[in-house]
Amino acid sequence: MPEPITVPTTIARLINGPSRREGGGGGGGGGSVSAISFMSAPSHCRPDLAIGAARPNPRAALQEGFMRAFIFPGQGSQSVGMGAELAEASGAARDVFAEVDEALGQHLFKLMREGPEADLTLTENAQPAIMAHAIAVFRTLGLAVTKADFVAGHSLGEYSALCAAGSFDLATTARLLKQRGQAMQAAVPVGVGAMAALLGADLDKAQAIADAAAQGDVCAIANDNDPSQVVISGHRTAIERAIAIAKDHGAKRAVLLPVSAPFHCPLMQPAADVMAEALASTDIKTPAVPVFANVIAAPVSDPARIRELLVEQVTGMVRWRESVLEMTQAGVTEFVEFGGKVLGPMVKRIAPDAKVTSVISMDDIEALAKEIA
Repeated sequence: MPEPITVPTTIARLINGPSRREGGGGGGGGGSVSAISFMSAPSHCRPDLAIGAARPNPRAALQEGFMRAFIFPGQGSQSVGMGAELAEASGAARDVFAEVDEALGQHLFKLMREGPEADLTLTENAQPAIMAHAIAVFRTLGLAVTKADFVAGHSLGEYSALCAAGSFDLATTARLLKQRGQAMQAAVPVGVGAMAALLGADLDKAQAIADAAAQGDVCAIANDNDPSQVVISGHRTAIERAIAIAKDHGAKRAVLLPVSAPFHCPLMQPAADVMAEALASTDIKTPAVPVFANVIAAPVSDPARIRELLVEQVTGMVRWRESVLEMTQAGVTEFVEFGGKVLGPMVKRIAPDAKVTSVISMDDIEALAKEIA
């Protein structure tokens, strides 16, 4: 058997070098985080900015050059065979998969590699699997997280982002996502809830469809993904009504999603309660770079605030479109997606001028290593 191919240590060192946060007169990483954390967010998310108050200029950060964000995908990016090629080539990836297996007490990587797909798609398996794959790609590249100015993730991908930024260790992240998946599945009986994608609908049109379809049931915006795709979630009866009226309200198409529960809506409150308890006893460290939180579309670094927002995220809307817009307004011009090719197209629809790189395979990793070096 040929020797495994790994990204050479010399390339990793060349890539990482001194980080932007290590250079200049800013001192250690903590000072740089605090300098960035005030960057502009929507006024309704920023109670600290009074009406008429002078607002900070996020573009000032561009004085040192372009800015980069590392992003991590959410559920739906799983597939049988994920990580198999990576594990053959990378010792770092094998270590990630082994640590996750040990933390969960199950052969998750075998399920990722061999299936069956029905078991991998179960949210309690899909969530830690997607995270493990993304972190395996990230660690195989050997890129310091401080080579990014922000990290962000879509739904469960926010946990991957926090892991990459050092707020959670890998084993803790895996256990939290396993528990999150189990709690979300248990929150609503199978068949009671549903989700649908509204294509060709912006947030305003989607909200009008959800309001019209609710009729006393829950029908809420779950994901504001990009200018032409919004996902709704709630009682199946309401979601079916929304699909029926979607075109009348300006959507091009409405598609029922093959999910096992209605994520990111008020029906998930029992799961939010479970995660509140789990996160209350979990040590959360200050991330090495600010993390864009899904539910406020703004950067956070305070561990207590991160904990609160992860609980809110279970029932709240994933504000991905706004998050990308806020990052670009803060000066981000390059997005690197680890472990999927799902978020990249969304980012391009939101910010067409941004550079987007999606990294999954060893070829992707080696190409990015050379480019950054």
